[in-house]
Amino acid sequence: MMKTMKTMDGNTAAAHISYAFTEVAGIYPITPSSTMAEVVDEWAEQGRKNIFNETVKVVEMQSEAGAAGTVHGSLKTGVLTTTYTASQGLLLMIPNMFKIAGELLPTVFHVAARAVSTNALSIFGDHSDVMAARQTGFCMLAEGSVQEVMDLSAVAHLASIEGRLPFMNFFDGFRTSHELQKIEVIDYDDLKAMMNWEALANFRRLGMNPNRPNVSGTAQNPDIHFQQRETVNRYYDEMPAIVQKYMNKINNLRGTNYDLTNYYGDPEATEVIIAMGSASPTIQQTVDYLNANGRKVGFLDIHLYRPFPAENLLEKLPETVEKVAVLDRTKEPGSDGEPLLLDVQSVLYRHTNRPIVIGGRYGIASKDVTPDQIVAVFNHLLFPAAELKQRFTIGIIDDVTNLSLPMSEVLDLTPKSTFQAKFWGLGSNGTVGANKQAIKIIGNNTDYYAQAYFSYDSKKSGGLTNSHLRFGKEPILSTYNVEAADFVGCHNSAYIHQYDLLKGLKDGGTFLLNTVWDEEKVKQLLPNRLKRYLADHKINFYIINAMDIAQKTGLGGRINQVMSTAFFELTDIMDHETYLPLLKAEVDAAYGKKSRTIVERNWQAIDATVAELKKIEIPDEWAEVEGKALFSGGDQTKPAYIRNILEPVNRQEGNQLSVNDLIENGMLGGVMPSGTAAYEKRGIALEVPEWIPEACTMCNECAFICPHAAIRPFLADDEEMAAAPEGFITRDMRGKDGLKYRIQVSLEDCTGCGLCVEICPAKEKALVMRSYEEQKEQAMNWAFAMTLRQKENPAKKFSVKGSQFEQPLLEFSGACAGCGETPYVKLLTQLFGDRMMVANTTGCSSIWGGSAPATPYTVNQDGRGPAWSNSLFEDNAEYGLGMHMANETKRNRVANKITSALAKGLGSEDTKAQLQDWLDHMLEGEGSQQRAAKLGAVLSEETDPELQSILADREMFAKPSQWIIGGDGWAYDIGFSGIDHVLASGEDVNILVMDNEVYANTGGQMSKATPSAAIAKFAAGGKKTKKKDLGMIAMTYRDVYVAQIAIEANPTQALKAIQEAEAYPGPSLVIGYTPCINHGIRGGMSKSIEESKKAVESGYWPLYRYDPIRAQKGKDPMRIDFKKTDFSKMNEFLEGQTRFSALHNIKKDETLVAEMLNQTVEDMEERVKSYEELTNK
Repeated sequence: MMKTMKTMDGNTAAAHISYAFTEVAGIYPITPSSTMAEVVDEWAEQGRKNIFNETVKVVEMQSEAGAAGTVHGSLKTGVLTTTYTASQGLLLMIPNMFKIAGELLPTVFHVAARAVSTNALSIFGDHSDVMAARQTGFCMLAEGSVQEVMDLSAVAHLASIEGRLPFMNFFDGFRTSHELQKIEVIDYDDLKAMMNWEALANFRRLGMNPNRPNVSGTAQNPDIHFQQRETVNRYYDEMPAIVQKYMNKINNLRGTNYDLTNYYGDPEATEVIIAMGSASPTIQQTVDYLNANGRKVGFLDIHLYRPFPAENLLEKLPETVEKVAVLDRTKEPGSDGEPLLLDVQSVLYRHTNRPIVIGGRYGIASKDVTPDQIVAVFNHLLFPAAELKQRFTIGIIDDVTNLSLPMSEVLDLTPKSTFQAKFWGLGSNGTVGANKQAIKIIGNNTDYYAQAYFSYDSKKSGGLTNSHLRFGKEPILSTYNVEAADFVGCHNSAYIHQYDLLKGLKDGGTFLLNTVWDEEKVKQLLPNRLKRYLADHKINFYIINAMDIAQKTGLGGRINQVMSTAFFELTDIMDHETYLPLLKAEVDAAYGKKSRTIVERNWQAIDATVAELKKIEIPDEWAEVEGKALFSGGDQTKPAYIRNILEPVNRQEGNQLSVNDLIENGMLGGVMPSGTAAYEKRGIALEVPEWIPEACTMCNECAFICPHAAIRPFLADDEEMAAAPEGFITRDMRGKDGLKYRIQVSLEDCTGCGLCVEICPAKEKALVMRSYEEQKEQAMNWAFAMTLRQKENPAKKFSVKGSQFEQPLLEFSGACAGCGETPYVKLLTQLFGDRMMVANTTGCSSIWGGSAPATPYTVNQDGRGPAWSNSLFEDNAEYGLGMHMANETKRNRVANKITSALAKGLGSEDTKAQLQDWLDHMLEGEGSQQRAAKLGAVLSEETDPELQSILADREMFAKPSQWIIGGDGWAYDIGFSGIDHVLASGEDVNILVMDNEVYANTGGQMSKATPSAAIAKFAAGGKKTKKKDLGMIAMTYRDVYVAQIAIEANPTQALKAIQEAEAYPGPSLVIGYTPCINHGIRGGMSKSIEESKKAVESGYWPLYRYDPIRAQKGKDPMRIDFKKTDFSKMNEFLEGQTRFSALHNIKKDETLVAEMLNQTVEDMEERVKSYEELTNK
């Protein structure tokens, strides 16, 4: 039979196999495993059939714990059920996993193995999650490449059904889950032929059924429980042989040689490494390299990890082996060694040679594993036994416990014939998409092997993305980043000043720069170090103005098609006539369902590209220029953390930082100082706003709406103005004597979203977007503005205008341009930031709020600011309640001391008065900071030890404002039970839910906040059920303050609600409408203000405040703040967002689409009616 070769990632390979054997999938999104569930859901929606000729029933649950419970229940009822998870998700499934294994239920949990949260969250790959679940009784099968995922996932499913034991089928998160490789696809008919149908029939017969009932899940006493646990032993004893049987079936089908463990290398090796996962291909490359150079080394690759294959391992290990290094991709603090090491050690007692065994940690959280690190291990094994490090690390510098093996230059063992390319992209400009497209075209339409891998920083969009592509005639085993490239593409010209772009580019290679500069400007402005490299290494240098082409063809900032076309044109993989139709077909496949217009525009961009490509001939003098180093010593005026941590990390040099560097710079326990994002100055906007002073109405609305606090009103007095730069033009501030007013933009922090221009109410707009290049002198004006003293607020603090004269203590975050979340949190910091405690759930807001090395949370001139922390996704409400309880305990201690001092009549009359005043108002937030200052001042004059003891607690004088912040995935789903409990507690905490109606951080999956008919991942055909009404649920408590707001549509109502919520002496819940890139707003995020207004006016997003204090005063607690709702406008609102409008392309049945959209309108009408009924009017 013809082999079917396809280019896909590890997640898709696992999904392909699991779909075949799955009847029901119980799922919940988590990076990096979500893709598996998403494609299974899409295939089901498209009608794809499994081997039982049925579509898979996909059910998304509220959490991984819920998904595991559903899987358990479905298995118990005799239906093959699967799930896909990672990290914290897997940990939440552990209780059910013990049950599933104990009840001998066959299933496969596909795990894209990922680090678990410890001192910090990491979404990247290692084995800490699967190792934390190794005690559950699940069998464990490991894969190290995309092809292995395809082949061995099938083994897991088949062996599970026959052997009656559940499997964890795992592969490394990102390195395998997201790596694209050209692989051989296994046909469903072949899988059908391998299935043990009798075992399946037996499983189905044992399913719960009232026709032949029994009772399970019982409670047992000490008399029989031990014996009961031992009843399962034979199933574990038999499983290795069953796994081997199915591996042999795959071997016969594919010509492979899979075994429980696979030995690779010299049959008489004296030094052997044992490991599992995606480092395996790299270790194989290194073994070949060393053996070719006269060494005798080998590698044992573990596939079946549970039940541990002791006999197979002993059989495979050469008799000649003297020393073994076991590599673990996890850390188990306090243990004598990591799990794989301990298992291997115990088995090797039985080896004839009794070799010396040492153990090392590697690749934690996707740390790149390169051949030089493996060479370091093999070299260390040559040391005499007494000099060996019993426990070691590779790939890092540990200068504290000195466990690390020496690091050397990166060794790239990729075959010379393999073409390697590296791309530097800007998150959301389409670079990653373009490269995925390119590698699929090459993989699926040539006889080349192909590989692509992508690495990202932690900015939401607008961050750095690196793409690593390889293709060639030989199999690609380099599971590490491209270090020696034949082609480098820089898709964002700002990077020429920030990164060492050309490092490793081979002699005679190609460099493509996307820039707005013409040839003359390039020759003038290109940094000398780049000129010198291009000349010295005889690089072919091309430029293209991709932005210009994208904008002319109506694609905005999406330059992916232009750069993809340029790549094909400049490499000789395919000729023009071959790649052009393939590229256009890919565009059709990608965007056809969304919009034909988008397809046409992309085609135009492709056609326009070739003529615009320009080769720059390298002038001879470039070989003579003196190249200044990218980094030449830090600015000593900057804080140590900035110089020693933030700047190296942002230069892509974080791998060189040592363990001690982190400790010395205050990062023990994962802590990061506030105010660090201000030093990043990313300069990613192509256009920035220019202020037109004479047109300005001084309303401050631009600053109010800015997601990044990059545009602000500044007030200066005459003395300050004397030092102002020439271009610092001001207006006279109305109402305040002598103060000058200016709106100033920080162009290096602006992301160019344009919201400020959109919101400007001036007839002749007071802000216009200009090219970044034209506005460069504004950097000096911003620097001066930042030196101005914070003035007393000339307006009311709780007004749109007045709030913006307060310093934002959230600035320059890594959120997307036009983000709908940050304006809410920024406003909170302006109103309450100097006494604010924040518990922030995992999600977009924790990533833009707390991703190393920078945080946008900052401090005021007194050093005060939001104290922020993230625990997990599911426990945020409880985490925040814990903070509140701790502060309440500490403040009650102060109150008790004050009561005692007053009873004793201690201190002056003034002191007594201030103590009494503090006691009377200790639960009030407004004015709390002033009362704290007065109390501190009088107490510092006192000498009495008891009063001095009160002063020692001065940090508790101001009432903390406790905020619990997160998105709808947390609030409506995984964290709902916690929110419910906190609301029921009666405690004075504030919950802000930023509702963008999807799981935005994991890529746009459906939550219970998603409205009916909306398309989201896990709802590929539009959601079938209505949006949960979180506010109405909270109101049923009667003593919870609840508000629904839309900061972009009605800022005044939002301010009022936030003020009331914070002042309310019990729990408050504020739900904010949050536009998001996942909505697909027509015209982009710059149109989100208009979109928010339409949401409110059409009744899609009702604005209300429910205040129990009004009920206590005999008033109506419910106020609806927008009463002119016109539901007839809602259809137009829905059609303005791709998440609804794409239904027309997906469903092909206009009547059905109309019904679905009308259902959304009806759901919202019903919701508004229920609010109106609460108003007694």
